[in-house]
Parts: sequence; C-alpha cells; structure tokens
Amino acid sequence: MFTGIISGVGRISEVKPAGASADDGVHLTIEANNFDMSGIGLGDSIAVQGACMTVVSQEQGTFQVDVSRESLDKTTGLDAVGSVNLERSLKLGDSLDGHLVSGHVDGMGEVTRFDEVGESHELRIQVPTELSKYLAYKGSVTVNGVSLTVNSVEDNANGCEISINIIPHTLQVTTLGQLKAGSKVNLEIDMIARYVERMLK
Repeated sequence: MFTGIISGVGRISEVKPAGASADDGVHLTIEANNFDMSGIGLGDSIAVQGACMTVVSQEQGTFQVDVSRESLDKTTGLDAVGSVNLERSLKLGDSLDGHLVSGHVDGMGEVTRFDEVGESHELRIQVPTELSKYLAYKGSVTVNGVSLTVNSVEDNANGCEISINIIPHTLQVTTLGQLKAGSKVNLEIDMIARYVERMLK
C-alpha cells in the first residue's frame, strides 16, 4: 500500500531485457540518490511512477526491479532511461497524507494541456472510457504515482477530460513538471470506487 506522496525522484539508468523474448519484460536499474533506502531490503515494494515494483537486488545508491510484459503494456515511463517518482510502501502507523493507493496502474491517460495559472499549473488529462466512470469532482486520482485532487470532470466521446491544480511544491518534488501536451501518464483510480462498483453490481 502507498499514499501517493512521493518519497523522492530517482532515475532509471539502465534497461535490460529480462530474457531472450520480448514477452519476458525488462530488468531496470534505478538510481536512488535522492531516495531514502534505509530499511529497504530484497523483496520490499517501491512504487515507481505509480507502479508497485519488488526490489530484486540493490547496491549503494541503486536498486533493481523486474518489470513484466503485462506491466509494460499497461504503463508508461518504465521502459526507457529517465526520471521516475519513487515512494516507499506504507507501514502501520505512518501518516496517510494522500489517499490509499495500491500501486496497481489501471491505465494510461494523455495530457491535453499543462498551463501556468497564477502561481500554480492546470493539468488537463484525457482519461480513457473504461476509467472515466471512476473520476469525480473533488475525488482522488493517482497520476504517475502522485496523489492528486480532481477539480473538474468533462465527459466526451473518448471518455472524459479531468482538470487538476498542481502547486509549485508538487512540481519541485516530483517528475510532473516534465509533462507537456501529448505526454502519456499512469493513472490509478481511487480504490474506494472499485469497491463501490462491485457492490452496486
């Protein structure tokens, strides 16, 4: 479990095939110089760009994870060198400053606008049809691992477009400042919405 409050920004420094076939996924080396690795060992979970990954090895300042083909097909930003949001898993007694996040990416959205508005930025994302019903005004959504509040939802023929306000602090401590129109993002819907849908069915 996670909260969507980023613990640090790391960098995928190496991407290697995990096997002889493309279906085998990839093995990532992630530099974690700005991420507290104390107490983290083999088998522990770290959210990378919002996707829960298992530490399979670690060295001074770096750790390695294996990413399955299934995960690669449903996420963005885990198949190439670049900056990534990192979050330690939640422990009992930790402060829940964001919202309950599972680290299971539900799908990808596309940034339609990312404009400066006063001291903050407005981030607009096109959400695919299969996820649009889970988004609500003032509800929670996780974007590339970051817990955010939905300011508006506009339904359209391809799902819906959501608007999110990004404060300067969030831009400074996450990778969201690198987004632009056309960028793909990892989305995780609010966990409670999943259970509500199941109960209604």
